[in-house]
Amino acid sequence: MKKRNWLFAAMAVIILFVVFLIVSGSKNETTQITTTVKKGPFEVLVYSSGQLESENSDHVYVPEEMKDRQTRISSLTITDIVEEGTYVDSGDYVATLDHQAVQEQLKDAQDELEKTLSEYNDSKIDSNLTLSNERDQIINATLDVEERKIAVDESVYESPSEQKKVKMDYDKALRKLEQSKQAYELKTQQEINKVNRKFITYKQVKERVDALEKLMDKLIIYSPKAGIISYHQYEWGGTVETGSRVSQWSPIIATFPNMGNLVTKTFINEIDIALIKPGQKVRIGIDAFPDKTLTGEVATVANMGQLMPKSDAKVFEVKIKVDGSDPELKPAMTTSNTIQASFIEEATYIPIEAVFSNDSLSYVYLSDSKTAQIIEPGEANENYMVINQGLEEGQEVQLLEPEDAGDYKLNGFEIYADMKRKAAEKATDEAAKKKEQKEEKAPEIPQGMALPAGVTITSAN
Repeated sequence: MKKRNWLFAAMAVIILFVVFLIVSGSKNETTQITTTVKKGPFEVLVYSSGQLESENSDHVYVPEEMKDRQTRISSLTITDIVEEGTYVDSGDYVATLDHQAVQEQLKDAQDELEKTLSEYNDSKIDSNLTLSNERDQIINATLDVEERKIAVDESVYESPSEQKKVKMDYDKALRKLEQSKQAYELKTQQEINKVNRKFITYKQVKERVDALEKLMDKLIIYSPKAGIISYHQYEWGGTVETGSRVSQWSPIIATFPNMGNLVTKTFINEIDIALIKPGQKVRIGIDAFPDKTLTGEVATVANMGQLMPKSDAKVFEVKIKVDGSDPELKPAMTTSNTIQASFIEEATYIPIEAVFSNDSLSYVYLSDSKTAQIIEPGEANENYMVINQGLEEGQEVQLLEPEDAGDYKLNGFEIYADMKRKAAEKATDEAAKKKEQKEEKAPEIPQGMALPAGVTITSAN
């Protein structure tokens, strides 16, 4: 019995030892995950979603009467619009703008017109009364002068002092008559100006009423041509539809897309925008047709970024020209864009996880020796990094940092020195280019002219 127990104990020890070996062996394997340096085509891709739109579209605009400053209406609400995708002929109904807003403005303007007309008529009546009084004063002054003239003629038989007194009264009457005439001229001009001001005010209000009445007749929008109606897309996102406001600064109500000339508009985040350049090739997928793939190229890249609605993220608008045309494509379809930001036909590359770095060096851990090989990193995509110097195709490197990384010896300081030399040369070239751009050619002295002594012309820095 005891012998049998010892046998079971020995077997248990052996099993535990085997398990220990297996576990320790598997642990060593997990810490020695390696990858092979590859060589071949390498591309940097930027992914984004976008929306199809026509590059050249005709539009349905707000009525020209809305641009008249006399209306004092900056914007109106679209109260009704035909469904997107509706085919319309020239002259067919498209949309209706808010009548009530214009009607309220028109009613106020008509009330003001009645008021200004009444004030204008009152001013004419007041002016006539005022000038009539002034004319009466002139008539009275004229009669007074005639009376004083008779008194002067009869004073020839009076004493010299009496004659002088009568003559003074006559002169005074003459001055009063002259003053009355001058006052009448001034009062006439004053009243004319007063009436003219009232008339100008009335005319301005009348012109506004006329402009609003013309606008009222144009609030039902009709199609200028035959075609399929598409809702206009705002630059900042969103669609012009029922309830949207239009104005002379945002005048488009609807569009007639040219489906033979398409672009997809997308927005690239500020981290990736430096990679995007006009002319880059793009693969375009259509979400509505998963099996359909189109090609295109980057047409324009915005110089200014913008904030996405309800977000702090800054993005840049990019338009991609779609090659060819397809009758199945429709405006506003969602696209999945793959922009080829860079392509290298023959590149040496490894997974990004295999590259380690400190403040100034990038390096990899070789799997066949305790060597930390310094490398010159190149372009990178979401998975791999190009190695310009330091590795060759077929070499094996470690994906995880070794537990004994401190025992690895750095190799390849000549690569680091070469990188510093290239950086210095690049900085020197950039400084030289900036200096050339700042230098301006000195103005030429016209032939036959000479500068005064001690005067020189130098280039501006």
